[in-house]
Amino acid sequence: MTDPDPLLADLDAHQRAAVTEPHGPLAILAPAGSGKTRVLTRRIAFRVREQRSEPRHVLAVTFTRRAAGELVDRLEALGVDAALTAGTFHALALAQLRRRAADRRTEPPRVLDRKARILGPLLRARAKGPASNAALGLAVGDVAAEIEWAKARMIPPDRFAAAVAAAERRLPRSSAELADLYAGYESEKRRKRWLDFDDLLAGCADAIESDGSFAAAQRWRFRDLFVDEFQDATPLQMRLLRAWLGDRANLTVVGDAAQAIYGFAGADAAPLAEFRAHFPGGRTIALAYNYRSSEAIVAVAEAALGPAAGVERDPPRAVRPADRPATIAVFDDDAHEAAAIADACRREFTDGVPWHRMGVLFRTNAQSSLFETALARRGVPFRIAGGARFATRPIVRTLLDRLRAAERADPGRSFAEHLADLAADADDPASGAENAPAVADEELREHRDALLDFGREYAERETGPRSVAGFVSWLDLATRTDARGERGVDLVTFHRAKGLEWQVVFVTGLERGLVPISWASTPEERAEERRLLHVALGRAEDTLHCSWARLRTASGRRSPRQPSPWLGDLEQAIAGVPVAAVDRRARLGEARAALHESAPPRATSHARRATR
Repeated sequence: MTDPDPLLADLDAHQRAAVTEPHGPLAILAPAGSGKTRVLTRRIAFRVREQRSEPRHVLAVTFTRRAAGELVDRLEALGVDAALTAGTFHALALAQLRRRAADRRTEPPRVLDRKARILGPLLRARAKGPASNAALGLAVGDVAAEIEWAKARMIPPDRFAAAVAAAERRLPRSSAELADLYAGYESEKRRKRWLDFDDLLAGCADAIESDGSFAAAQRWRFRDLFVDEFQDATPLQMRLLRAWLGDRANLTVVGDAAQAIYGFAGADAAPLAEFRAHFPGGRTIALAYNYRSSEAIVAVAEAALGPAAGVERDPPRAVRPADRPATIAVFDDDAHEAAAIADACRREFTDGVPWHRMGVLFRTNAQSSLFETALARRGVPFRIAGGARFATRPIVRTLLDRLRAAERADPGRSFAEHLADLAADADDPASGAENAPAVADEELREHRDALLDFGREYAERETGPRSVAGFVSWLDLATRTDARGERGVDLVTFHRAKGLEWQVVFVTGLERGLVPISWASTPEERAEERRLLHVALGRAEDTLHCSWARLRTASGRRSPRQPSPWLGDLEQAIAGVPVAAVDRRARLGEARAALHESAPPRATSHARRATR
C-alpha cells in the first residue's frame, strides 16, 4: 500500500482536481468556506513538486499584505522555497518600477502616500469660510473615493462626468465639480512629480507595454501567475495582470462571483464570471463543498443571493449537518436590538464561546454606536474591526465641533436647545455656520442621528448642569469598554467582515433602507447588496442570528421600519433545513471520506449555470 500524498490526501475530489489540473489559464471558483487558500497553496506546491513551476519564477498576487504573508507562511510549511514572490498589485508594481529605475539610473518613483496632501489644499482654497479639520477630512475622503473609482476604471478627468452618468453613480458633489477637482489633483501631482497608488499600476503596465527589454525581464522572472480574490480586481489591475502575463497561459485565479461586493470602488467581477471570454482557452473548476458553516447557515446564505444577484453557479453543499437552526428576531426598536444582542453575547460566553469567536455585523458604521454602548454597560469586551470607536470617528468629531461652536457663540442657550438646533438644521446644508458640513451624505446623516440619540440619553441621565463638554466626556465613557487589552466581540460592517469568520454571528438591522441600503437604486447596485448580505451571513460557523427593529432613529426621530424585502427568502430557507442533535465529529469524518472517494470533476470551459 502506497503512502498517501501529503498534498492531496486531505482534499475532496473537486479540490484535488483544482490542484492537479495541468492546463491554464485556470479559474477556481471557490465559494465561502470551500478551502480557497488551501487549494491555492496546494496548487502552487504541487506544481513546484512536479517541476511544472519553480519558486523563483512564481508570482502570487493578493489584495492585502496580510494575505500575502499568510500565503507565504503556508507555502513554507508545505516545503516550498521562500524564493517565490507574493504581494499586492501596488506593492509588486512599486518594486518593479524601483528596480527599473535602478537599472536605468533614473529617479525612483516618488509615492504620494495620501491624496489629502493635494486634495486638502485644493478643497481649502474653494471653501467659503474657515473649515474645521474634521469637516475638511470628510470632504477629502469623499473626493478621494471618487478619484480612486475613476482611476480604477481607467477614466480620465475629461470623461468623468459622462462615466458617472452612465454608471448612475451616486455622488457627494456635482459631477462637474468632482471632475474639476480630479483634473486639479492630477495637474498638481504631475507638477510635484508624485505618483499615487493607482499611478503605480498604470506606470508599470505602461513600462511593460512600451519597453520590450523590461517586458522580457518581467516575464522571464515571473512565469507562473496566481491571483487570489480575483472577483475584486479592477480594470486597471486587469491591465497590469495582462501585461505581466503576455501571451502565456500559466495563470491561475481563485475567486467567487457571489462575493463580488466592491463594484462601488471600481472592481469588476466579469473576468471571473466570464473567464473563457476574457482568457480564450481558459478552463474552470468549481469547488463544491462548504466546510466552514453548518447546513442551516449555508442554506440561509445561499437564499440571500436569489436569482437577482447576478451569480451563475451551482450552490455549494454543506458538509456539516445542522444541529441548531438559524434564527430571525424582531425587536421593538434599535436600542432593544442592541441590548438583546449584548445579553446574548454574555450567554454565549457563559456557555463556553470565547468573546473573540463572536461577531456582530451591520450595514453601516454608524450602527455600531448602540452596540458599543450596550456591550460596555454589560462589561462585554469588544473590538471595532478596521475602525475607531464611535466617539473618535472624524464624522462624529465634526458634529461635536458644531455643538462646541454653537455653545461658544451663544453660551446662554441650554445643551438641549443646542442639540435641538443640530437636529433642526441638519437636513439643511445651507443653515448654520458656513463651515458646517453638508449632511446630505447618508453616512454623515446616520452618525448625526446616532449622536442625537446619545445626546438625548445624556440629557435624561445627567443630574447636574448639562454642557457640550460634559456630553463629550459622557459619550467617550459610554462607548468605551472596560476590558482593556482583552480580545472581544467583533463589531464589523458587512464589507469589513469579508474574509473573516466567527463561531457565533449576529447579522443585524435587516430592514428596508439598510438591507438593501437606501441609495441602491439600480439593478446592479441591488444585486451587489444581495451579494453583500450573502457575505455577511456566510461568516457564521455554528450559530447565526438575524434581526431587525420596528423603530430606528432616523433624521433625529424614531421612525417606523419595515423588514428587508429579502427576509422572506431567509425564512423559507430556515424552514427548509431539518435540524437534529448530531455527533458532529463522526458525521464530519463520514462526509470527508465520502467526498474523498467521489469522482473528480472535469475542468469546464465555463461556469455552470445555477439551478434555482
